[in-house]
Amino acid sequence: MGKGNGKSELDLENLSVSDERPQDNSSEEKAEAGARENQASTVARGEDELSQLRAERDVLYDRVARQQADFENYRKRLQKEQSEHREYALADALKALLPILDSFDRALEAHAGEEQFRGIELINRQFHDVLAKLGLRSIPATGEPFDPHLHQAVEMVETTEAEDNQIIEELQRGYKLKNRLLRPAMVRVARNPRK
Repeated sequence: MGKGNGKSELDLENLSVSDERPQDNSSEEKAEAGARENQASTVARGEDELSQLRAERDVLYDRVARQQADFENYRKRLQKEQSEHREYALADALKALLPILDSFDRALEAHAGEEQFRGIELINRQFHDVLAKLGLRSIPATGEPFDPHLHQAVEMVETTEAEDNQIIEELQRGYKLKNRLLRPAMVRVARNPRK
């Protein structure tokens, strides 16, 4: 019994030891496989998060780029509106000054060459120079062909001394502010019966 028991105990020990080792190997393999799966799932989750972050970054970058473009357009539009506002304000002020300018010119034409009006002539020239610096230009009229965009025909005069549709007299000077018409020139236009 002792011999048989010892042998069977040994066999049981051997069996249990030999049975445990393969179980340890398989549990280690399972643990390693589980660790690899966990690592793979962690990597996959990390890649998913990375791709989501990249997509979010791209959306935010696009939004920032659009807002910068909108702001730049707004800034340009505001500058243009301010420039136009200044130009229109200047145009209104100059329109108010045109009758005074006309009166100055008529008074000096009536008394041209008189010594007592030399100072007034200098003031008138100075006034014209200042207005020219602001962008005011007179519209050429007498001797020019009639242009309905720049001239207002008050009268058509039949004559053979001028070509058809040529301006023969300027009744009121016209003005432009830079490229914008402030007031058309009031003129008499020739109608040549030869044509």
